[in-house]
Amino acid sequence: MIKNINYLFVTPFGIGTLRYAPGTFASLVTTVFLYSLFHIMNLQNLTILIFLLLIFFYSFHAVNDYIRDNKKKDPQEVVVDEVIGQSIPIYLYEIAHQTEKSFQEV
Repeated sequence: MIKNINYLFVTPFGIGTLRYAPGTFASLVTTVFLYSLFHIMNLQNLTILIFLLLIFFYSFHAVNDYIRDNKKKDPQEVVVDEVIGQSIPIYLYEIAHQTEKSFQEV
């Protein structure tokens, strides 16, 4: 069960198994996901930061276990690093350019 969870974690729900450009698609999905957290769900910055830090620290364990059980040193399907790599600048951009969010009535 843990191996399945780690597999889904290191290949963000199977995105890493795409045939063409899995890292690019992982980056795209991360961008859309973070946009929805900041602008659609209106979560607080601290909540998102804690969520991203949990992903960051758990990824060390998950990738280590996945690579230990895999014969390849650098498996192409492991794209959680793309998720973390996209999350850092997007998070910093959002907190640096935070504006008041107002909802207009129609």
